[in-house]
Amino acid sequence: MTPKRRTPPLPFEIDAAAGPHPLGMTPAAFLRDYWQKRPLLIRNAFPGYVSPLQPEDLAGLACEDGVLARLIEHDRATDGWRVRSAPIPEDVFPALPDRDWTLLVQDMDKWDADLRALLDRFDFLPRWRIDDVMVSFAATGGSVGAHIDQYDVFLLQAQGHRRWMIDAGPNPPLGFRPDVELKLLREFHATHDWVLGPGDLLYLPPGVPHHGVAEDPCLTFSVGMRAPSAAELLGDFVDTLAADAPDALRFVDPDLEPASDPYEIDGEAMRRVVEALNALRMRDPDKLGDWFGSFITQYRSAVEPAADEAARPRIEVEWDLAHGATLARHPWSRMAWRRAAKGARLYAGGQVHVLPARDAARLAAADAVGGGLYEGLSQAGRDAVIALLESGHYRLQLDDGE
Repeated sequence: MTPKRRTPPLPFEIDAAAGPHPLGMTPAAFLRDYWQKRPLLIRNAFPGYVSPLQPEDLAGLACEDGVLARLIEHDRATDGWRVRSAPIPEDVFPALPDRDWTLLVQDMDKWDADLRALLDRFDFLPRWRIDDVMVSFAATGGSVGAHIDQYDVFLLQAQGHRRWMIDAGPNPPLGFRPDVELKLLREFHATHDWVLGPGDLLYLPPGVPHHGVAEDPCLTFSVGMRAPSAAELLGDFVDTLAADAPDALRFVDPDLEPASDPYEIDGEAMRRVVEALNALRMRDPDKLGDWFGSFITQYRSAVEPAADEAARPRIEVEWDLAHGATLARHPWSRMAWRRAAKGARLYAGGQVHVLPARDAARLAAADAVGGGLYEGLSQAGRDAVIALLESGHYRLQLDDGE
């Protein structure tokens, strides 16, 4: 009897330099073998990568209102941690030591066009699943401690070198330290230890303990996925059900019989509770889809698209588009689309627009709407564009640079 040939274990580290794919394999192979299954270090995923940002760019943003940023300092002598959130006073940065601190700024893809373009390299994933690009600058020795994330993340080394240690074991300890503000692991035992240089990419599935320490002053770009918890989904879903429920829909008991014990909640009462709750269910797939599309395109940031107080009338906007103007999508506008029983839906920041599928797909993918795209839309598509402009999801840019 011929013994079965054993399949060799999948590697934790590969080099993408020799192949045509940044992942070192086809996207389908990556999703099949690694996505939400095991970590992967991809050397030379972005060979020759040069960071479009410098540390001072981050520091300037961290001083602004409306920016999600944290400054994390580590005292090696006491193993203590200090966390400061934006806006961070300008005089803090010159007083920082030469080592053991990290500055993290989220949503950098909203502030920087080059970082926004980086997301095109991840188009094998649904764009609505991508949350943001967080950028961290770490002085030598800088770290945020050993921790886990509850979402997938791609860590691109953009400048300098960072040592990454991960625990890829089957049952890593996940208890947190009770003495620090950060959610740091009480125990951490690395199974893999790597130093990443510019262009290297580390993929980590949810729940993998990891610890990154700067070998020298360095920049790391983190492409994080949006992974709402079951509690978030349920909370928003129930809120939507409750808001749409008619007031006449109530707990009823027309077949009530005399109570044997007036203080007992009996089985029949619980059956009626289940019936009342079942009456609230979204049995219409389009209603369920509209709820999720609205939910997933709303953003957690304090920055939201806002209507222009000096908005032009529609007839003027259409004239501008016909003469070279464009409608640029607001950086914080999240869009997605879905096929419906009839036509399609375009979702934008919680809004729902009924459109032909062709229009919805084109608008969801477009960073800007020019005259040609606008004229190629159906009437419903053009109506949706104007409604999105009026609510701040687009900004009019005239041909003269206004």
